[in-house]
Amino acid sequence: MSTRVSDFTPAVDLTLTGGTGPVRYQRPSYVTLTPPCSAACPAGEDIRAWLAQVQAGNDRQAWEILVADNPMPAVHGRVCYHPCETDCNRGAVDAPLSIHAVERYLGDKARAEGWVFRPIRPPTGKRVLIVGAGPSGLSAAYHLARLGHAVEIREAGPVAGGMMHFGIPAYRLPRDELAAEVARIEALGVTITRDHKVTDLMAEQAEGGFDAVFLAIGAGMGKRIDIPARDAAPVLDAVAMLNQTSGGAPPMLGRRVIVYGGGNTAMDAARTAKRLGATETLIVYRRDRAHMPAHAFEADEALEEGVKIRWLTTIAGIEGSDLTVERMALDENGRPTPTGEFDRLSADAVVLALGQQTDSDFLRKVPGLGFTRDGAVEVGADLMTGAPGIFAGGDMVPGAQSVTIAVGQGKRAARHIDAWLAGASHAEPPAPPVVTADMLHLPVYTDADPSAQRRLALEARADGFEEIMAGLSDRKARYEAQRCYSCGQCYECDQCLAACPEEAIAKLGIGKGYAVDGGRCTGCASCFEQCPCHAIEMIPEDRA
Repeated sequence: MSTRVSDFTPAVDLTLTGGTGPVRYQRPSYVTLTPPCSAACPAGEDIRAWLAQVQAGNDRQAWEILVADNPMPAVHGRVCYHPCETDCNRGAVDAPLSIHAVERYLGDKARAEGWVFRPIRPPTGKRVLIVGAGPSGLSAAYHLARLGHAVEIREAGPVAGGMMHFGIPAYRLPRDELAAEVARIEALGVTITRDHKVTDLMAEQAEGGFDAVFLAIGAGMGKRIDIPARDAAPVLDAVAMLNQTSGGAPPMLGRRVIVYGGGNTAMDAARTAKRLGATETLIVYRRDRAHMPAHAFEADEALEEGVKIRWLTTIAGIEGSDLTVERMALDENGRPTPTGEFDRLSADAVVLALGQQTDSDFLRKVPGLGFTRDGAVEVGADLMTGAPGIFAGGDMVPGAQSVTIAVGQGKRAARHIDAWLAGASHAEPPAPPVVTADMLHLPVYTDADPSAQRRLALEARADGFEEIMAGLSDRKARYEAQRCYSCGQCYECDQCLAACPEEAIAKLGIGKGYAVDGGRCTGCASCFEQCPCHAIEMIPEDRA
């Protein structure tokens, strides 16, 4: 591991010698460290690398780098909650890169240009069964197929995509974009059998002669709670409501709709209700905005479209179209507690958005599988269950849930399955340290605001499910990629070359980096201090 200049006590006082005396106690070393965007990406994308290719105008190469980790960039550029941007060092200067917008740009361009996937290994003769064609199953299938394995997916629904198709509204993810990315995975050689619900896993595996299994059935059942009700207005599950809407048979909700819950699904359900004709849509949530599980921008967009939110409120009972709600207060730990104060609300329909769980009952007969109390399947660090050769991932295993997390687990599972099929084990090499904003030596920059994505006008949204957010043009995508600081990796800016007072640094040629002449270098650290992206570290002489 590299050592920063601040990590050791020098033998010579730099304040007296400036590091240019006859005794050198440190020397520069070029390093490649981990950028915070990649460290935060659940899919493990090499974001810095594909942004660099977009900067250079090499979009096809950028896409190839991106899909080495994630086969669905057009989807993720639209629906990922982009934690990479939250951690982007540029945010400490002006605003984070709009990484998701450039990712979407590459995904959309791949579709327009007809780019296809290629295997990276010849056929192995091994067969893998995947149960579920959601994000985790599709990701695992893609990576396994590229590694030369024959992959078949069994999907209970009529279309592939899982919750990407049935849980995410079309105004966020147009169905033709999703279908195009699924079709590209199928073109790689993955077989998807739709309308095929697996009920006996062991029989399915034996009959198909599969060497390994990956379970990726997701969490498609909405959680329910007992609410005292008498002659109540229709009470629907948010997941089922979004599913029916995506399937072209939306439920009749009426004019006044109350959505109970505070997550992203609640926001999607409320916005969908508005598009289905509701004139009054109210979200009821038992905690305050600071403690809601929904992402802030999801709530902002719901409010922008006319959805109202009643915080610190819980439903105590339903009688006809009248709801009794109780006001809540937060204790010192942020937990909601009843106040004994009640109000009355009216609704033609109530939509419960209280989270999802896995319908895993059919797996109970599989020897060795363990389950959590809510039906999630227990797995080890290698994503293998207690049954040898049966792996699981995505929303059906314990942990945080999102499309990108599921895709990342599909990639991880594929690597572990590939190793297991070869009688080996897989271990990811440790990543280098992450470069934080305080480690950069940035020159004076003028602010460069991120490229804005054009948004559909509010008045146009109420009439249907047209996509709200537009993509970037070639020019804007290039500009946005150029905002990247290349944290932790040299991009040959020549700052070190110009800063060296001893001319001890030589440029080796474009794309080849630099070399340090140890006979000339005095260890003054001028190159380190002028490197904007922290691609140089000062190493003590006794460790060099």
